Amino acid sequence: MDLMKKLSLTPGISGFEGKIVDIIKDELNDHADEIEEDLMGNVIALKKGEKNGTKVMLASHMDEIGLMIRHVDKEGFIRFSKIGGINDQMLLNQTVTIHGKNGNVTGVIGSKPPHIMKAADRKKIVEHDSMFIDIGVFSREEAEKYVTVGDPISFKSEYEEFSNDLIMGKALDNRVGCYIMIETMKRVNTKATVYGVGTVQEEVGLKGAKTSSFKIDPDMAFALDVTIAGDHPGIKEDDAPAKIGKGPAIILADGSGRGIITPEKIKNLLVSSSEKANVPYQLEVGEGGTTDASAIHLTREGIPTGIVSVPARYIHTTVSIASMEDVENTINLLVKAIDSL
Repeated sequence: MDLMKKLSLTPGISGFEGKIVDIIKDELNDHADEIEEDLMGNVIALKKGEKNGTKVMLASHMDEIGLMIRHVDKEGFIRFSKIGGINDQMLLNQTVTIHGKNGNVTGVIGSKPPHIMKAADRKKIVEHDSMFIDIGVFSREEAEKYVTVGDPISFKSEYEEFSNDLIMGKALDNRVGCYIMIETMKRVNTKATVYGVGTVQEEVGLKGAKTSSFKIDPDMAFALDVTIAGDHPGIKEDDAPAKIGKGPAIILADGSGRGIITPEKIKNLLVSSSEKANVPYQLEVGEGGTTDASAIHLTREGIPTGIVSVPARYIHTTVSIASMEDVENTINLLVKAIDSL
């Protein structure tokens, strides 16, 4: 749980994943034969198997959604761009950390007060280009002592462990996947050669998955991520069938098939391994977004790839919720699948 908390609270928006790289290196230093950081910024841990054995890639993206400074106005207020998929309604009045040239700077996201809005405008979602960040200064010159255009911005959040094995925090998409990759690498005892990869910039185009899978050229791969938990008010069961506490979701297709359609042999391996490990699992066909698997499976001449995801509520907010029991079951599933190769 300490590791999960550290992964959640440590900042690392797309393109600035270095602190997550350091955590993964520290955790796997005594459990991998080799660890390297490639030119793109991906961290790759290698656990060697038998010569000419199966090469397996475990891919978990390290980046989280965030913001970036676009402009500082003459009064010192900061305009920003979104990095990754962010719904504007979750931004307003958030506390943020700007990772500036001289250290971290705290700010708050503000906008025109509703008290002076027209009645009709109060019912509308404030769009991000009408917001700004206030860091408590009164001029551009004062602000630029601490920050500059291009500085990354992460969200401040609490981390909470509930009494029923649920956790709450920011960046569970996809620090949950990073935790699973780390623990799976520690536990596998297999004849296969296993690559544990922390990929960069998934939230802005699956970029690290493309380059790392080309470099490794594995025989098969598994993308480790989270999926939408449809177990709270406002969601139809057929829109998001996965539920927290019911085990990992084995994704059979995502993006309505535009992302990946999981090969039958990968599906069968994951399902049979779940049953052998006595792990509950859920099957999901997704119509929404995609994962690193979409990039990996099209690399070189094609790589058989699957997705194993932990159901999580309120993805891409600072208050995501997931189950550590689902996380543990996901690790057990993957260990059983890889050890069987």
